[in-house]
Amino acid sequence: MFLNNWLKSFGKYLMLMGRTFSKPERMRMFFKQYKTELSQLGVDSIGIVLLISFFIGAVICIQIKLNIQSTWMPRFVTGYTTREIMLLEFSSSIMCLILAGKVGSNIASELGTMRVTQQIDALEIMGVNSANYLILPKIAGLVTMIPILVAFSIGAGIIGAYATSWFGGIIQADDLTYGLQYSFNEWFVWCGIIKSLFFAFIIASVSSFFGYTVEGGSVEVGKASTNAVVNSSILFIFRVIF
Repeated sequence: MFLNNWLKSFGKYLMLMGRTFSKPERMRMFFKQYKTELSQLGVDSIGIVLLISFFIGAVICIQIKLNIQSTWMPRFVTGYTTREIMLLEFSSSIMCLILAGKVGSNIASELGTMRVTQQIDALEIMGVNSANYLILPKIAGLVTMIPILVAFSIGAGIIGAYATSWFGGIIQADDLTYGLQYSFNEWFVWCGIIKSLFFAFIIASVSSFFGYTVEGGSVEVGKASTNAVVNSSILFIFRVIF
């Protein structure tokens, strides 16, 4: 029963994505929507990305220094480990998981409200490909902005780590700087950005699917928003594992 429902939902998802990625009928309207989504999904998320990344960078640095580093370890280990965690996991995977809660629920609730108030039906009656008109700008906007958000997250995390030195005296700034620079591999930055592109597509497309296919009233919109966040998070976990 569960497998049957999952396959049915997956089939609907593929059909919806097929309609979504058709050529826009009016490019001017697409770019107008695209610029709007860049602001709503990307620019409006910068604040929470900076705030969370700053404190996570500080917490990682403090915990490694106090609980892991010992006298027989080099003093730069704290900076080195903080950098690797921010580059490889937090700024790409965990930050996108957090954005799934903010951006994903926003997308699902917006499209779900349009569905229950019959705005999507009105677009279909006018001959507009509603999936392409509504969903494609959201996917394109979030995929475009996610590398910028990852870069902001990395920078804020490093500043948070330095804050433990400047204000807390947890670690010497010179040791932290050497650790951040030690054996740096720029591929790790690109790896995090590439992963975040996949995660951004998952957030936008899965959330759009649950919002677009809502059936019922306002209660179902809330359920769709929850399902969008839960399913995006599950797909993140499978993506990280495999």
